[in-house]
Amino acid sequence: MEFHLDQATEILSQTPAILDALLRHKSHPWLNARKSPEAFSAIDVVGHLILAETTNWLPRIRIILGGDLTPFPPFDRFDFQPIIANKSIAELLDEFAQLRQESLATLASFHLTDSQLDLPGTHPQFGPITLRQQLATWAVHDLGHTNQIVKTLAAEYREAVGPWQAYLSILH
Repeated sequence: MEFHLDQATEILSQTPAILDALLRHKSHPWLNARKSPEAFSAIDVVGHLILAETTNWLPRIRIILGGDLTPFPPFDRFDFQPIIANKSIAELLDEFAQLRQESLATLASFHLTDSQLDLPGTHPQFGPITLRQQLATWAVHDLGHTNQIVKTLAAEYREAVGPWQAYLSILH
């Protein structure tokens, strides 16, 4: 599928509601389950998304639109711990939804053209990228973390499903 901004914003606008439906009112064991000790839990993912919303996506988009080819500041994807400390999942989901709404309003205010989508930027690890790639990555990043949450939740019942495990592809 070719990238289209309106299709990417469909994904970006729906992510807060999807996460809300998956995680609001979940108990501590569900929210803190991990596939491995170093993997993100569901609550970690929400904190990570909040961090990215404030320090990654729009700041990098602004850098590209400003014509600055200096490499983006590095993004520490694990720097979310202060964000989630002492907050309920409801507070975090509400915060993420509000930030995403503001981000999408800002993105819409740019009135991006096709030629702007091809503007270059410089990723600190990958080198040259385009605004189009940055925006596509934002949408796929959301999908990846939604997938991560669902797989982590499903894995909690890996043994409990017994012989059906063979037929439940999410557990493989």
